[in-house]
Amino acid sequence: MTTTRQQVLVLYLDTSALDSKVVGWARYDGTASTRPTTGDSDEPPYETGVGALEDGWRLFQAAQLVPPYPGAEHTTSFLKHEFFFEKLVSQ
Repeated sequence: MTTTRQQVLVLYLDTSALDSKVVGWARYDGTASTRPTTGDSDEPPYETGVGALEDGWRLFQAAQLVPPYPGAEHTTSFLKHEFFFEKLVSQ
């Protein structure tokens, strides 16, 4: 019997454009074939979000673009250009 499982890739990009540089990432594997953890690689899985699309990942969520609060344009905060991708894998 074949079962479909989901793999999730979260990419944080330098800007809101999918072709901008990946600055952070996380992976989750619903197939249980791998156990990725935060900080397990020094190199991003893709250079850009477009690279993930070209490799078959499906984009299903992008961060809402919210302008910085006046006066807080240069404060350190969360990574705001977050994109969620998925792959469906048959097992």
